[in-house]
Amino acid sequence: MANVASPLQYGDPPQLGRYVVQARLHTAPAGFVYLGQGPDGRAVSLAVLTRGAALDAAARDRFLTAIKEAPGRSGGRGWLGLGRARASVLDGTPEVLDVHDGPAPWVAVPYAPGQPGAERFLDPVMVGGTFIGQAHGPDFVPYWLTDRAPALPGPLARRLPLTETRRRVLLAALALALLLVLVTTILLLLLFGRGDSEPMPRQLPPTVFVPTPPPTPATPVPEPSPSQSPSPTRTGPGTPGQSPGDELGESPL
Repeated sequence: MANVASPLQYGDPPQLGRYVVQARLHTAPAGFVYLGQGPDGRAVSLAVLTRGAALDAAARDRFLTAIKEAPGRSGGRGWLGLGRARASVLDGTPEVLDVHDGPAPWVAVPYAPGQPGAERFLDPVMVGGTFIGQAHGPDFVPYWLTDRAPALPGPLARRLPLTETRRRVLLAALALALLLVLVTTILLLLLFGRGDSEPMPRQLPPTVFVPTPPPTPATPVPEPSPSQSPSPTRTGPGTPGQSPGDELGESPL
């Protein structure tokens, strides 16, 4: 039901361009339709592709082509002066108020209860099969149907003023200079601070090694005494007289 509004759910965009999103109006396989309000208080119908369809270049091109062939703000056929005869798409399509043709395209049309809204631009995204019109060819399911989150445009990069850029450059240069001064001070303290506060250790004299003599035992070691051997007897002619074995008073036989 295109005219039955339901509350916004998690993941729905709070705002699209200058339009504030207020509720859901319609859910289709290729996208979502929201009820929004313009800056002048005018109610609008907003159509947004799903994230899977927005990532498909062919599906995104079909969505933008249907928007370009719709009535523009000037009331003529064709958005931005472009127009081609596609009665199946253009019949009953509302007037385009605003459009975003980036990676996450969306379109805004006037909202009128009971009248076709922005959901008419989601119909040409699904081609073939049994989704729309008469089947003409093999049925197929797009690979991106499983990604059902709304395609949201990324945040715009805000350009900083020139004075803010210069201030940031000066602050970065000052921080770098302070860091260099701190590192230089630490290196000087490590190199020269120790010599002023603590004396350098003296070099030890060379060591002279003197061998120690072996210890002397307290008890002298006994040495063997030389044995007395009998003197050899003299040989030769004996002197007449008594023999050593002769005793007085005994005469030889």
